[in-house]
Amino acid sequence: MDVKEEDTSEESKKNHISYYKSLAKVISDIQKEKDHEGEPAIKSHLTNRIEAMEKDMKRIRDMFPDIREEEWNGYTN
Repeated sequence: MDVKEEDTSEESKKNHISYYKSLAKVISDIQKEKDHEGEPAIKSHLTNRIEAMEKDMKRIRDMFPDIREEEWNGYTN
């Protein structure tokens, strides 16, 4: 993964953490929707969306290895 220096600046870190939080909330909301959905095609689509967002969350965590796992977990609440 190519990470530019400006991508890991303090401002970028703050913005990425905010985005990470929003992804966690969206994933939670989609999971609730998926739990109530009966149509297999829609469930599959929602699963794919969750997986894509989880990959993005991993990418963000990889960009900021100095943040401990416990801190990331705190960001998801």
